[in-house]
Amino acid sequence: MNYAQILKYDPTQALLASGNVPVIYFTNRDALGLPVQPVSNLWELKTPQQILRKQQADGSWKYPGKTPWHTTDYSQLETYRQLGFLIQMFGLDKSHPAIERSAEYFFSKQSTDGDFRGIYALQYSPNYTAAIAELLIIAGYAHDPRIQRVFDWLLEYRQDDGGWALPLRTRGYNLEVILGPDQIEPDITRPYSHFVTGIVLRAFAVHPRYARSADAKNAGALLAARFFQKDTYPDLGKADAWTTFTYPFWNTSLISSLDILSKLQFTIAQPPINLALEWLASAQQPSGLFELRKNHDRYHDQDLWLALAVCRILKRMN
Repeated sequence: MNYAQILKYDPTQALLASGNVPVIYFTNRDALGLPVQPVSNLWELKTPQQILRKQQADGSWKYPGKTPWHTTDYSQLETYRQLGFLIQMFGLDKSHPAIERSAEYFFSKQSTDGDFRGIYALQYSPNYTAAIAELLIIAGYAHDPRIQRVFDWLLEYRQDDGGWALPLRTRGYNLEVILGPDQIEPDITRPYSHFVTGIVLRAFAVHPRYARSADAKNAGALLAARFFQKDTYPDLGKADAWTTFTYPFWNTSLISSLDILSKLQFTIAQPPINLALEWLASAQQPSGLFELRKNHDRYHDQDLWLALAVCRILKRMN
């Protein structure tokens, strides 16, 4: 596509010259639409092999740091993190036995209601439930009936306005409530959180059926309406959270949200989206990459992955 319509420079040149094998692979495949070798060629690279060697027999990964909240399932949190690297950066899918083991590990954490429970102890977590589901859908589990149960639960536990929020926040509790024995039911009359909605929609956006749903489109409009504003609740209570980035996507940011909206078939011309793209264009450097504030950079190439994400967004929206 002609990136000059939106950006000052073409990012693909820097991506192709980066020397990063998976970045080059996905730039050719997703940004330039060129034929590529099977993605399984990436699975034997050093980094995914290092990650895979640390997988536990049950399909999980052990959390490497201190675990200050004894009620939090830190192994589930770390497994989500490591699965994100493998699926989003190296293209592993359910045909790899490690991904199959991890999927079964997560499904063992699924409640009878349909959500994934444990990262917030007994408390409902629409954000982690959807984020885990997103990875499993990308890996090939879109039509698994257990994923259908996730969507049934997410649609039941929406706010009245069509977005999502942490149930404990709608009742005025801080996260420390996860140390207690009581499950907090949501107040669905309270307004949505764009922080949570922007994570939940990632699961909808990658599902072949739910990405086309009116529920997803309506929630996408709610998300876009909050660009550059602080959230209703205190978890990401500052407006600059929109412009703090990480890849694989973790919290809600401008790039993660544009990625969602591009998959939901929103267009460049819509006012909240064009303002976000103008902001990204202003952050672009002559190299083609972007000068961005980033969260912890575990593999040191987030500048490349975020630029690739922008290329994917613009190609979809074009």
